[in-house]
Amino acid sequence: MRRVLAAAATLLLFAATGACGGTAAGGGTEGTVVVYSADGLKDWYGKRFAEFTKKTGIGVNLVEEGSGGIVSRMERERSNPQADVVVTLPPFVQRAAQQNLLAQHVIPGSDQVPARDPGNRYAAMLNNYLVMAYNPDFAKPAPQTWDDLLDPRFKGKIQYSTPGQAGDGTAMLLQLQHVYGEQGALDYLKRLEANNVGPSASTGKLQPKLAKGELHVANGDLQMNLALVNNDKANMRLFLPAGPDGKRSTFAIPYHAGLAANAPHAEAGKKLLEFLFSTEVQRTAPESFGSPGRTDVKAEGPLAEQVSAQLTGVEIWQPDWNAVLARLDADLAAYGKAVGR
Repeated sequence: MRRVLAAAATLLLFAATGACGGTAAGGGTEGTVVVYSADGLKDWYGKRFAEFTKKTGIGVNLVEEGSGGIVSRMERERSNPQADVVVTLPPFVQRAAQQNLLAQHVIPGSDQVPARDPGNRYAAMLNNYLVMAYNPDFAKPAPQTWDDLLDPRFKGKIQYSTPGQAGDGTAMLLQLQHVYGEQGALDYLKRLEANNVGPSASTGKLQPKLAKGELHVANGDLQMNLALVNNDKANMRLFLPAGPDGKRSTFAIPYHAGLAANAPHAEAGKKLLEFLFSTEVQRTAPESFGSPGRTDVKAEGPLAEQVSAQLTGVEIWQPDWNAVLARLDADLAAYGKAVGR
């Protein structure tokens, strides 16, 4: 979920024998496919792209940015497209489709993906969910509810990624609307400003601060935070805050993938998408701490059980992403006014 502005984009290069050359704009050779992706899947991508390169001889250039930054970058590059494959979160993938930045392409295996575009421009590659996280050494007692985050003990120790720039930040706004209603969410976020450090374009940038104790609470997503806890031994705990009714809830924020419009290396991009949606790769979804986008592939093993355990007893609801996109500008304007930005 994670999300860095274009100016601070991370460029990771994978080829048959390891790192290979590429351009800062994401360009590559004919034997290379360029992926623009929301951040959070670096470790999983590293393994999968190495497998893809070994299988096909095609290298992969990965450019990671914030979910909204991915689409903004593509808009700037419209006259000279650099991306071949695009992976981003809702509602930004819907925005990319609306802006004709994604090509119509039926990805093999996507017929088994419920969360897909009827126009065949994108499909959910991996499923993921909104969560919050805290540092157990400093957030004592551990927060349990959204109202707990308003406690003065968290002054200057809470930070969340900015709605409209980060997928997880936008998801947090939607979750608060679900819990408190539209105006109630704005009122809550206005009150939370007393404890909020300030804007952040990247959820991923917050997690190291949280692990070090610079922050006590931050927003996140299930896939990214579980990966940090398991792979990096990050000092954080995940939680899903309860609302005023005592219920905990969240919703899916899948990593959607699609072929970029006018992709410079479209055929290589199609091959990579076919690979990522294959049953063999979908079965590895728990390694990313996500779950398969395909319903005919079952997530199994200890890592899949960790994902399931986090969602036990939690209400899963689902936004209408097209409706979210339609009102997003107005929601973001109202949010900016509420928090004074």
